[in-house]
Amino acid sequence: MNSDVEELMPRLLPVEFGVKSEALDLSGPPRNPQEYLRQVQLEASLCPEVVVAQIDPKKLKQPTVHVSVLGLHAAPTGLCPSLSWQQQQVSNFSDVRQRIAKNRTRWSSQTLDNNMTMPDLTDEEGWKRFCLGERVCVGDSICDTEVEAEPGVDYNKVGFPPFLSIVSRLNQTTVLMLLEILTSWFTDKDFIPQLGCWLFALLACLEKPLIPEAHSCIRQLSRRCAQLRSALESKDDEKLPALNLLICLVARYFEQNDLADQPE
Repeated sequence: MNSDVEELMPRLLPVEFGVKSEALDLSGPPRNPQEYLRQVQLEASLCPEVVVAQIDPKKLKQPTVHVSVLGLHAAPTGLCPSLSWQQQQVSNFSDVRQRIAKNRTRWSSQTLDNNMTMPDLTDEEGWKRFCLGERVCVGDSICDTEVEAEPGVDYNKVGFPPFLSIVSRLNQTTVLMLLEILTSWFTDKDFIPQLGCWLFALLACLEKPLIPEAHSCIRQLSRRCAQLRSALESKDDEKLPALNLLICLVARYFEQNDLADQPE
């Protein structure tokens, strides 16, 4: 570093040396702080202003990039929802989210039934049983059980519905954790109405802007719904409206536009 350049740079640690300073041996360790700083200055002055690396292109390895592009399964003919239907669902969903946000405090203050014990945050199996019921989770048996608030229903067996008094108690960490648990379970399982209710409720409580983990989770959910829909053979299949709705909300409301259905 020449003296002209050195004069233009601010001295953050100015060090003054007397005229009788001994010549420094850069090969040895400094004996005091002033000597250390002077060694740094001398080393910097010996460095060239421009350094060019000599690289042999033949020795460079060609980078290998693995790109996994998982597109959305196209809806079978006649099963793709219209654009107006999708827009209406987004509008309705937005209204639901606003009502939940407005009344969260009031609903979360309601007393839960004695038999309703929410699992610990890290109890993944407990949350599966809580949401989907023992009939579905124990032994991985699938049971299309219609869950209705009627006398004598055993929610431990059929799962607790996503009552507003429940979902209003969930903070964002729990909402995302539970959404990931149910989406992971759904990856190799069939769709059941109880699952659809919980997924809708959790999406309604998921705050924007989304963090990366939430982006990944809802995209996985949308792809799984599209995968199941691609195997449907009739527009009268009872699963179709729910699958279309979840795909629509992920793509249109949460702005995952590459996953949106594009009606012909």
